[in-house]
Amino acid sequence: MTPTLQSDRESIKDILSNTLTLANTYFDKQDELPASRLIPNIDIINIPEKGIGANASLTFFEKNFAHKMTNSAGPRYFGFVTGGSTPASIAGDWLVSAFDQNACGSNDSIAPQLERQTLHFLKQLLGIDEAYFGTFVTGATVSNFVSLAIARQWAGEQKGIDVSNEGLHTLNLKIVSSTAHSSIIKSLSMLGMGRNALVKITTQPNREAVDLIELENYLKENKNDSLIVVANAGTVNTVDFDDLEAIGKLKNKYNFWLHIDAAFGGFAAASPTYAHLMRGVNYADSITVDAHKWLNVPYEAAMQFTRHKSLQLKVFQNSAAYLGDPAQSPDFFHYTPENSRRFRALPSWFTLMAYGKEGHQEIVERNCACAKLLGSLIENSKEFKLLSPVRMNVVCFSFHQDQPSAESISKFLARVRDDGRTFFTPTNYKGVPAIRAAFSNWQTTENDVKIAFNALKENY
Repeated sequence: MTPTLQSDRESIKDILSNTLTLANTYFDKQDELPASRLIPNIDIINIPEKGIGANASLTFFEKNFAHKMTNSAGPRYFGFVTGGSTPASIAGDWLVSAFDQNACGSNDSIAPQLERQTLHFLKQLLGIDEAYFGTFVTGATVSNFVSLAIARQWAGEQKGIDVSNEGLHTLNLKIVSSTAHSSIIKSLSMLGMGRNALVKITTQPNREAVDLIELENYLKENKNDSLIVVANAGTVNTVDFDDLEAIGKLKNKYNFWLHIDAAFGGFAAASPTYAHLMRGVNYADSITVDAHKWLNVPYEAAMQFTRHKSLQLKVFQNSAAYLGDPAQSPDFFHYTPENSRRFRALPSWFTLMAYGKEGHQEIVERNCACAKLLGSLIENSKEFKLLSPVRMNVVCFSFHQDQPSAESISKFLARVRDDGRTFFTPTNYKGVPAIRAAFSNWQTTENDVKIAFNALKENY
């Protein structure tokens, strides 16, 4: 052990105390820090021949980088669906690093059992049947990837092909959706199914939800193909929901795999006001939910659920003499792409224990109320116009002029970013360059909405 490493081992309490001080400094200033800013590229330096130690590294980080971080955990960051981290989830995340568990294993650590407990909590919160098998993965993209991999295995077995051993061969797979998230398309590429396997079904007028008549017509006309239907429980632009129950009932007439992408919209189930939107979720063969969005836990926390655990095992089973028999032990490395994985369920366990159903219902409903407030301010302004009704926690809007350009939107949002009070990202809604405001942070209040709207108007 080098002298520097030995010194740090002896000074671990001091190192953690200094780390806490830096984190406290951030939280103390969080409300006044710029929501985002343009950061020029930095000079890349060489690795030190001899390390400078943890405390000196912490000081270097604080001086050179800490003040340049995006305040995405703050209350007026509306760019991506980033919830920030609740106090309890931060405590959990710090302990994940301290205990450094490889949570793939069986009974040599409590970590996998706590993950299963957390998944049980989430199924209760989201109204998902206990019959579903679940795992934590890094994000919605990997959750969709895992679910579509299982669906691919299912489609092969419908034709007598074991895709996990034999490959895709001549399997004619079609993935059917109206407004599929980009991660679905990315997953099709990674899985060898191909981006062109996606079939886009017409949406309902002025909606992002699928036209059920068009969907059924396609299922009827292509009933001999291997079909995977991807239903949306909350689109990213307007939080529109497909009619999950109606699509689920079509499984009584047609043979298809139903995947529900509920990355953040799944948390509608936490609120009696919005829970009806998730009615029908239990028709799904697989489900994606993302915790680092509306559950407000640190990044790398999403869940994947399926009714087809045996198919999932066929796809992801890991064969090595030192690993357990999957028939005897539900080790997670047999069910996802990863063998090694951090204990990413712990922050979710902490926040669910700390705030319960009531706390997360309140966050969902307050975020939706804030989104509706911004929507009403935009609707009554001369500068902007809503492009879609505010259904839940996302506001999609544009300039009031008839033909805004993507360039004018981009320049405007750069001014808003540099103003520092708030942050939004551009989007495109039905061919119109637009702006998207996503509300998912546990701290956001109506006062933040008013500050953000003033920033929009003053930079117009």
